[in-house]
Amino acid sequence: MKRKWNEYLWIVSVIYLVLGFINILFAWLGLICFFIPLVVSLSKGNKAYCNTYCGRGQMLEILGRKYEFSQQLLSPKYLRKKVFRYGFLIFFLIMFLLMLWNTYLVYSGAPLKQTITLLWSIKLPWEWTNTSMVDPAIAQFAFGFYSIMLTSTVLGVVTMIIFKPRSWCVYCPMGTMTQLISTLKNKEKEST
Repeated sequence: MKRKWNEYLWIVSVIYLVLGFINILFAWLGLICFFIPLVVSLSKGNKAYCNTYCGRGQMLEILGRKYEFSQQLLSPKYLRKKVFRYGFLIFFLIMFLLMLWNTYLVYSGAPLKQTITLLWSIKLPWEWTNTSMVDPAIAQFAFGFYSIMLTSTVLGVVTMIIFKPRSWCVYCPMGTMTQLISTLKNKEKEST
């Protein structure tokens, strides 16, 4: 059976993480992964991106099933509850806003913080990367955005190891946003 092109999108997730490690400025490419799911959800009114095109979900599936890193346990009910999913989305949005605030501070003259913050508390120095060719605010955004992307990947891998491979998808902030958009769009269709 011939595989479809979209079954290889996990490679994009791996390349993104590697490129960001090599040079933090590649973190800007993550905005593609940030906006495409929203555009797809807004245009189609469903979670087609999450179900078909999400490279991170594919990567977790491959690691969990093919390479058997997953214990294949059912994720706990609290992960699937709306209150947890929306609470986690709000938390991630707050982290995103803080990242934007730090970028603004650097834009306003504060010194560039060349660190990646893993799990919002572990500071990983990233001093080997050269950001002198861009404005410090552009570099600060890259450090902050890569922190968010790396943290969410680590959470996904940990969740995959403990539970089923795509357990991260249950509470993924992007998945929660696309679900919310899809629900609102479908209610809009029903009312017309």
